[in-house]
Parts: sequence; C-alpha cells; structure tokens
Amino acid sequence: MSSKRQPAEQSKNQILNCLKNTAVPPFKQRLEQLGLHPLESSGISTLQVNVGNNCSLSCSHCHVDAGPNRTEIMDRHTMSKCLDALVINGITTLDITGGSPELNPDLPFLIEEASRMGKQVIIRTNLAVLELDDFAYLADFYASNRVWLIASLPCYTEENTDRQRGPGTFKAVIRVLRRMNNLGYGLEGSQLTIDLAYNPGGPYLPPYQYTLEEEFRSVLTSEYGVSFNRLYSLTNAPIGRFLDSLLYTGDFEPYLKLLSNAFNPSTVEKVMCRDQISVGWDGQLYDCDFNQVLGLNCTPESPGSIAGFDYESMKKRRIITGNHCYACTAGAGSSCKGICVA
Repeated sequence: MSSKRQPAEQSKNQILNCLKNTAVPPFKQRLEQLGLHPLESSGISTLQVNVGNNCSLSCSHCHVDAGPNRTEIMDRHTMSKCLDALVINGITTLDITGGSPELNPDLPFLIEEASRMGKQVIIRTNLAVLELDDFAYLADFYASNRVWLIASLPCYTEENTDRQRGPGTFKAVIRVLRRMNNLGYGLEGSQLTIDLAYNPGGPYLPPYQYTLEEEFRSVLTSEYGVSFNRLYSLTNAPIGRFLDSLLYTGDFEPYLKLLSNAFNPSTVEKVMCRDQISVGWDGQLYDCDFNQVLGLNCTPESPGSIAGFDYESMKKRRIITGNHCYACTAGAGSSCKGICVA
C-alpha cells in the first residue's frame, strides 16, 4: 500500500483484502500447526453488546471508527432481546461498549434490567463524556447500580492522551476520575470498581501490563491524586481508524509482521472470543467486536442475530478467525480485560 494516500475510512472489503494480501503466514495456518483449527468456543460467560457507534470523541486508534457523526444506535427492542439472552444462567456478565455507551438514551434501561437479573454489568467508557451536562447524572447512576467501569486512558501524560483523543481530553478524564473516586470507585475496600485500559499510540506492542500498571498508579496518584483498581494493556488491532493511520504512514505491513513474529501459542486458548459473544448495534452476532467491525458474523450454523439466540448452539460454535487475530495473540496476548498470559 502507498504511504502517500491520505487517511480515510476503509470499507469492510478493503480491510479484509489488506489483511489477506500480506506476506505474514495466515493465522489459520498457525492454528493448524497447533492442532487448534478450527478454534472453538469454550462456553459463553459474557454477552458483549455494542449499543451504538456514536461517540463524544474521535480517537485516532478507534477500531470501530466511532465519533460524533456516527448515527448507528441500538434500539430498546434489540436491547430487550439481549436481556432475553441474559436469562441463561451461564452468562454472568453484560459488557456494554460503543462508541460512547452513554449516548444511547436507553442505556439506563439496559443497566437496570440486567442488574435486576443479578448480572455483572460492565460499561466501557471514555469518562470524558460524563462531563457533558446531559450525561453527568450517570456517574451517580453507575455507582447506585454498582456498574463496573473500564475507562480508556491511552497514557498517563496529557500530551500523549490528547494526541490520540483530542485537546483537553486528559484533563477531563482526570476530573471525572476524581469524581468517581469521591463516589467510592477505585478505593480500597470499596465494591465499586474502575479499571483503566491502555493502548499504544503507534505501531508497536504495549509494554508488560503489570509493570505499566505500577507506572500509571505512581503517576496518577502522586501528580493528580486519583486512584483506580487495575490497568489493562491492549494491543491495537490493524482495523478501523488505526488501519487508516498504518496505511498512511506505510507501517501496515511492518506492523502486521511485528504481530505475527510475536505470536504466542499459549494465548490462543485464552482469547476473549472463546467465552463471549459480541452483539452489534443492530442485533447481529459476532465472535468478537473486531469481527463485528469486519462484518464477519458467527459461523452460518449459528443464529445470525440476537433475536434467534440459542445458547446451546452458540456455546460450542466454530470461531471465525483471520490475520487480525494476531493482535490478540501477540506477546502476552490481548483481550477485553488485558493480557491473556502472565
């Protein structure tokens, strides 16, 4: 790919072609060498639901190309179908993502109903959205429903964070973190959990998660007086807005080669797709949110949408893989909750 093209959103077919037309060994081949092809689900403990791609930010690394101009949003009918699926006892967690989940007006309905069912509710938030007048009330709402927050924070420095997420974002996040701490989040002995999610600012692997967590904790505590529970170190997938950047700089092939060379067989059986299902804003079902972006639905033998969700047929399904899966299996691995192996 030319390094002179300007960054622009790629179509799903263009992304898939980029991932296929590369010199790295096909991911399928790696699985076959390990005797793990086809990769299969080990069960379903988590229902991850994308409630819309509308977002208060337009982060440079966003794999779903979320932003203020995106209009896709999950309606209450589809949310109700998600709640129907949560009746299954084996599914213990509802993991809500976006975009900014807060921009969906039916988010409180989804949280309250899932909490009433005894499910653990996770919200993946950029935190800065809670500074906006229309959504500030959600901080107290999250606390009263004991929502587990996972907040994206690309770096503990203002310069690096704002470079990825826009001017003023870092300071906004710090202010909201202080507010969440005042509500009990991230404090020792509290049942209110707030974790941070880090991702690299460029085409390289993230540092070791536990070392990075101590760096974040030291800086954020000493310089800003805020606290959190855990930090997750996530590898950028070569899709979405991050792919646009890789193509623009000519780093796509080197980055994919970096991921391939760092492939770690011990991560394969612990990747997120093995014990969760991803639901798109329109109710379509996917093995993970990366497959969702690529339009790679679950295997045809499985139900196509949440309206036809069948736990028994889904919990042992064949997982759809591709070269983008190198992002989840490089180094210590990367999943929605950080590294796969210690």
